[in-house]
Amino acid sequence: MAEIAVDEALVRGLLAEQHPDLAELRLREVVGGWDNQMWRLGDEYAVRIPRTPRAPSLLRTELQWLPSIAERLPLPIPVPLRSGAPSDLFPKPWHVVGWVSGEPADRSPITHAESAEVLAGFLKALHTEAPVDAPISPDRSAPLSKLTAGFDHGLAYAELDDTDLTDEALRDAVRRIWNAGVAAPVWPGAPSWLHADLHPANVLVTNGALSGVIDFGDLCAGDPATDLAAAWLLLPAGSAPRFLEAYGGVDDATIGRALAWAAYRALGLISIGRAGDEGLRGGKPTWRPAGRAALARVLDHAGVVG
Repeated sequence: MAEIAVDEALVRGLLAEQHPDLAELRLREVVGGWDNQMWRLGDEYAVRIPRTPRAPSLLRTELQWLPSIAERLPLPIPVPLRSGAPSDLFPKPWHVVGWVSGEPADRSPITHAESAEVLAGFLKALHTEAPVDAPISPDRSAPLSKLTAGFDHGLAYAELDDTDLTDEALRDAVRRIWNAGVAAPVWPGAPSWLHADLHPANVLVTNGALSGVIDFGDLCAGDPATDLAAAWLLLPAGSAPRFLEAYGGVDDATIGRALAWAAYRALGLISIGRAGDEGLRGGKPTWRPAGRAALARVLDHAGVVG
């Protein structure tokens, strides 16, 4: 799909072909997005167009599951409202969603302490037992032990030089957090619904407060610790205990796995951000400082002074 130019003319043509009542609304391209390109449509809608090979399957997941899940969530999310079928204009499915206001947290970090309770309430509402036919992700539904190669790669690639500790000491500390999470008992309960991609570019902020959650393409069933990592990935420093208390019932093993997940995702943010700083395709420069801040919060929670 990379060779197909997705511009205003194409998006408007798709709307005219399949949803003509929306075709004359104002269109504005939205900067960002990984698997899908997004266009704001009028004041109430957005059009999401796939731009990676895996994007169509992610859109189908959202279309199938999000409308019913959204009913119980206490934050706005981009619920699919209309589907777009493949056509001669564009060979893959696309869809129209409700617009969710706010700035992505990789550009406008969460600063309000009360967002700890807001995030906890959102995840408590989401983390219900998933049905047997819920999507299963090959990595985000998997135990941490299956992701060690990815962790090793992230640790080797990420630039970890913004600390008073030596590089070796910092790397050793991050690896201890990872190893503790891998060694912790696995989740003993039934698989829960997970957002599974709660990093700063996928939540929205208004005046410093968490105000929305987007990009549910990786929605799947698994260990709640995968999402609880957001306490360190998203919230201000020192907020994790407040978040965990509000969420409730989180044992030490789950905290250990969540910290490991947070370290894993922070390394990924740093690596992708570094690629952006180097001008590489697919890199996101705003992700590097977000990843560094998240990693610092992980290390602080684990008692590592950096």
